[in-house]
Amino acid sequence: MKLENKKRVLVAMSGGVDSSVAAALLKKQGFNVSGVFMRLNNFSKKTEQDARKVAKKLNIPFFVWDFQKEFNKKVVEYFINEYQCGQTPNPCVECNKFIKFGILLEKAKKMGFDYLATGHYVRINQKSKIKNQNNKPKIYELLKAKDDKKDQSYFLWQLNQRQLAHVLFPIGDYKKEEIRKMAQKMKLPVFNKGDSQEICFLHDTDLRNFFNSHIRTNKGIIKTTDGRIMGEHEGLTHYTIGQRKGIKVSNPKPLYVVAKDYKKNVLIVSENEKDLLKKEIIIEKVNWPCIDSQKQSDMRRIFECEVKIRSTAKPVKARIKKISGKSASRWNKVIFKIPQRAIAPGQSAVFYQGNKLLGGGIIM
Repeated sequence: MKLENKKRVLVAMSGGVDSSVAAALLKKQGFNVSGVFMRLNNFSKKTEQDARKVAKKLNIPFFVWDFQKEFNKKVVEYFINEYQCGQTPNPCVECNKFIKFGILLEKAKKMGFDYLATGHYVRINQKSKIKNQNNKPKIYELLKAKDDKKDQSYFLWQLNQRQLAHVLFPIGDYKKEEIRKMAQKMKLPVFNKGDSQEICFLHDTDLRNFFNSHIRTNKGIIKTTDGRIMGEHEGLTHYTIGQRKGIKVSNPKPLYVVAKDYKKNVLIVSENEKDLLKKEIIIEKVNWPCIDSQKQSDMRRIFECEVKIRSTAKPVKARIKKISGKSASRWNKVIFKIPQRAIAPGQSAVFYQGNKLLGGGIIM
């Protein structure tokens, strides 16, 4: 992606090695770089100090912006509410949409920054769609990172063209090992710092303890798919679809969690692992970040692509079918070529063609 240097870039610095190297690379390329740390909770002092040390080492301006109120409302409360409704939400997807590339990006633009940069492992490609000789609107495409193991494109499907026009991802063309070597060579104080945990607001606790302190859970019965009562569960939020261990009932064969009935407070299990397989799913809140509105309206009723049903899953071939309505946002049935295991409502289904991210939706 060719861009003019000397432009003002605000780098979201988390205190980790990825965003630190992102800031260093942009400065090396000649951009006018500043760093910002988002204060999202009360236990981020150590990471804030790390980010400040890196900014000092790079000799760049450094800001601390407090988004605790917004983060709690848009991410933490969303996470809790979705679990209470029986969903398995992905807080990182919501954080990217509303916090990093929402309020942070808008504040950066108001302060005169041309771009917001992050340490995400993803690439962006700028294309021109030719309308006529004098008008070439730009289309920004999201591509998977060079490092397939670290690729984070899955978490960015809710972005749009307006946001992508002001975003940079400096480390998407590198592998994690290369980033660490660069950080060490640049003598950044975080070069050997470990990777952050997936759900940042859990801090030093786990999901079970988090739910115990935020959600009132009630014990209920455990039933098999054929109606046999097997025992008592400790609260539906403590179980995930596909779980085998931790189901505390006596049974000669392993049991798998296949569903959670929140209306009746029943955990549904099965001895047959095949009961976890699904051939198709319904999705909602579909978004196409890299496809313009005209092309969306021209899309066929059914088209083929690859789909990821969770961030760590491999993309699998599937058909996306528009169930009803004229709007392209109603393309809401995914039919897999091969049935998929342990699909959790509330997670994201993300569509790809090769390395290109097409769009995504929330699994119902």
